[in-house]
Amino acid sequence: MSLYFTNEWFIFNQVIDKKTCNKIKRLAKGNWEDAGVDTSKGTTDEERKTGRKGDYKPDPKTRISDVAWCNDQWVYDLTWPYMLEANQESGWCLNIKAAESMQITRYKKGGFYSFHKDGMSDHLSTYNNPKNAYMHGHVRKISMSIILNDNFEGGAFEFASYNKEKCVITPIEAKAGDLIFFCSGMEHRVAPVTKGVRYSLVNWFVGPPVI
Repeated sequence: MSLYFTNEWFIFNQVIDKKTCNKIKRLAKGNWEDAGVDTSKGTTDEERKTGRKGDYKPDPKTRISDVAWCNDQWVYDLTWPYMLEANQESGWCLNIKAAESMQITRYKKGGFYSFHKDGMSDHLSTYNNPKNAYMHGHVRKISMSIILNDNFEGGAFEFASYNKEKCVITPIEAKAGDLIFFCSGMEHRVAPVTKGVRYSLVNWFVGPPVI
């Protein structure tokens, strides 16, 4: 196992074997649906009190991909220790309490996801779901992406960071079995796939909002 990390992202190189990657991909069989994004504009006065709800729907100008959801415990058991190590060794030391449902994502030729943030860790982002004790009152803090295959072209995972008012785009040369962790407020994208099909497993680790 090799590691690569900055104070913005943390990568475990090829720690998930091909057999396990394929097993995760098979969890999505027959469950694919069009991916959606939050298309809402701004925040209403009510949402400033209760948290943003978002308006999620497909938007081909922002994202073209298919997703399937899974909650298989063995996958959580596989990824949770890596998240704990990344959180500690990176110096983030964020208060993490749970993980959301996991998203298996498929990008066919021409598929992409433009630059976006997964969450802001603030009170406006707090989940208001009293029926789900794992999510209620929590926000996204750490995001994860596992690359499940590498027999495709294009589809680079890229970060956008800022230095002296200049945007710096950093592509990650990811291979199958790589785990990428980053703070959920970090801008990132999946560049367009030019050949083949790209598969990944995405998850978000949550905890109390920043005070």
